[in-house]
Amino acid sequence: MRTCCRGAIAMVAGLTLLPLLAMADEPAPLQGMPAAYTEASHDLLAALTMTRFQAPSYAGKTSDLMYLDNGLVLEGGDLQTPDGYTSGFRFTAGFSPVNLPRLDLGAEFTYRESDEVPTRHADQALLVNTTTLGGSLMAGVRLGQFGLYAKSGFAEWEGDPVTQSEPLYMATTGTARIQGFGARLQHNRLVSRLEFEEIDAPSMAHLNLITASLHYAF
Repeated sequence: MRTCCRGAIAMVAGLTLLPLLAMADEPAPLQGMPAAYTEASHDLLAALTMTRFQAPSYAGKTSDLMYLDNGLVLEGGDLQTPDGYTSGFRFTAGFSPVNLPRLDLGAEFTYRESDEVPTRHADQALLVNTTTLGGSLMAGVRLGQFGLYAKSGFAEWEGDPVTQSEPLYMATTGTARIQGFGARLQHNRLVSRLEFEEIDAPSMAHLNLITASLHYAF
């Protein structure tokens, strides 16, 4: 009886140790592989940081940038004029050519709404609500931490006088040219930006702006 128990115990112990013996027979991974992979990854990240992940010359705040795997750089933000008449948003998509990493190319889309803007029509003072859709092509170059850029495009606008009296009521629409240029300087986490933008239409003179911003990322 004791012999049978001892045989059963030995059989169970052998079955338990078989997986451990099989794992011990497998070759151990090379110790140098993780180090080589880590080094290659660091080199790749450094190359991407120097070329692709640099902020474009036309970019505003770096926190608003989004980098896609296909090389596109997206930026969006709200628009608000200091006089309080106009609000809206701006969306920009751009990229830098692989063979010209310091050159920035992009396209910008803007939407603006202006409420009760004072203007004149037929020698009469009016308050006009305007809506503007604009699209521009942008090009810039980065020289170290300093960048210059220019934009050119068209805007479709529509204006409706607030006064609804018959002699003064006249909805106006039109297409005008957008042109502008700007400069951007980044020093560590401090980003300064200056831009001039003009819409070549007398009714849209309230959208001609010179803007300056100073941003420090904490």
